[in-house]
Amino acid sequence: MRYQNEWLLLEADDIADEMEHRHPTEEFLFYEAVMSGDVEAVRKNCEQERFMDSEGVGVLSKDPITNLKYHFVITTAMITRLCRQRGMELEQAFRMSDFYIQSLDRIHTLQEIQHLHDEMVLDYTEKMRRICRSDTGSRHINVCKEYIYAHIKERITIEEIAEQLGVSASYLSRLFKKETGDSVSAYIRAQKIEMAKNMLRYSDYTLADIANRLSFSTQSHFIQQFREQTGMTPKKYRDTNHMVQWNISETGGGGETDGS
Repeated sequence: MRYQNEWLLLEADDIADEMEHRHPTEEFLFYEAVMSGDVEAVRKNCEQERFMDSEGVGVLSKDPITNLKYHFVITTAMITRLCRQRGMELEQAFRMSDFYIQSLDRIHTLQEIQHLHDEMVLDYTEKMRRICRSDTGSRHINVCKEYIYAHIKERITIEEIAEQLGVSASYLSRLFKKETGDSVSAYIRAQKIEMAKNMLRYSDYTLADIANRLSFSTQSHFIQQFREQTGMTPKKYRDTNHMVQWNISETGGGGETDGS
């Protein structure tokens, strides 16, 4: 009852009204970037020192170092379980979590905690990147997928990819079809739609914004392609899925997230 009474007093205090938390869109997109192996996006997040930005982030301890350590543990737990759901082997995911949280015990400055955080999130992201792209053994196909992933927001042609690989477009087209069952263009469209689905779920971008960001020729072309891939319009998909894909069933606790 003591802590319940303290919370009721805090909730009634004017200070509580001033505590606004960061919009979840940024947090969702950060975790999605880790799960999908988007090293570039995660590295950019680290370079911007978003983990150290206290604006819009819950205060879990009045001591700055303890507060940051609490957020580190929460972030690690979230990433561990989300990566597990995306295909990371259970033992690997939890051994990594144990390693980084135990490492946290040995450091005592804000800069050290930030450095460990960046190392941890990039480690998970690199491993998820390999997991997401390990479905084929051909070097050319792997490099092709890497190129598509790195340039997914641009207009990509098979000629550009073939030039990067030093092979003919016809050879790459035949090889890609043989190993994946899809044409290169169909694979590019599918990957763009997957990214569009994430934007629809985790952001407030308009359909026009998403179409532009993914280099669709027009918004109507984007809607047409999305409907062909998913069986529904982007609006219908957003209405059904926006901000509801927060499945952390394997974790036993909750609390504020760090909003990285």
